[in-house]
Amino acid sequence: MTTPPRISTFFHVHLVSDSTGETLNAMARAVCARFENVLPIEHIYALVRSPRQLERALTDIEAAPGVVMHTIVDDDLRSALEEGCRRLDMTCIAALDPLVSALSRYLGASLSRRVGVQHTLDNDYFNRMDALNYAIGHDDGQGGQDLSQADVILVGVSRTSKTPTCIYLAHRGVRAANVPLVPGQPIPEKLLEVRHAMVVALTASPDRLIQIRRNRLLSLKENRESAYTDVDAVREEIVQARRLYERQGWPVIDVTRRSVEETAAAVLNLLNGGRGQVED
Repeated sequence: MTTPPRISTFFHVHLVSDSTGETLNAMARAVCARFENVLPIEHIYALVRSPRQLERALTDIEAAPGVVMHTIVDDDLRSALEEGCRRLDMTCIAALDPLVSALSRYLGASLSRRVGVQHTLDNDYFNRMDALNYAIGHDDGQGGQDLSQADVILVGVSRTSKTPTCIYLAHRGVRAANVPLVPGQPIPEKLLEVRHAMVVALTASPDRLIQIRRNRLLSLKENRESAYTDVDAVREEIVQARRLYERQGWPVIDVTRRSVEETAAAVLNLLNGGRGQVED
């Protein structure tokens, strides 16, 4: 007897922030992902920094009862939000409070009351922007004349998530370039001449690559069969790539079962000192 599928539970989650809301949104999604068949309907209220803005948010919250999460720093606004939630009989969660309190006790330091301090235009911010520009300018083998300026260079056959991984790394301040391995074409000499940047090889199972490539062709309305999706050709492509990785001694990450975030985390681990084979 087949078990009927569980019906998903939808609920409203209101995210109130005095900054961009990115931190709160990421936290809410991470927590909600821990529950099966639970799908949040997100309502985001960013840059809430005045009583009038907060009142508008509370009006919308009242119209869609659910859970309220916030990262409000200002004491008066926090009190007004919490009082409003009590009046509406809604759960109100100060998302960062447990972490901030624990860290404050450990450090013995007072808290900053500056709004949006995590998004200050400091050196770290400009480093991330520089890394993002670098990743875009060195995507898919572009800008090969200065690969030596990279922190890491990702190498792999087509559709091994090189580009999104580089963009993700850039948001962490890592200058990442990527170089594709194209059947029948020589490896760029500049890649083999790199001495200071770490080269990391990406690979995937043939079945997974073929599936991704076919979906890519369908999105481009391209239905012709070619070596790009031929089973034997793809397997040979991967074999040749692995032989290259072994000859060069590059660490290898298998992205078959990894998300982009997991692949980037593995790259960061390598950059922080872990070398060798890291594939599953």
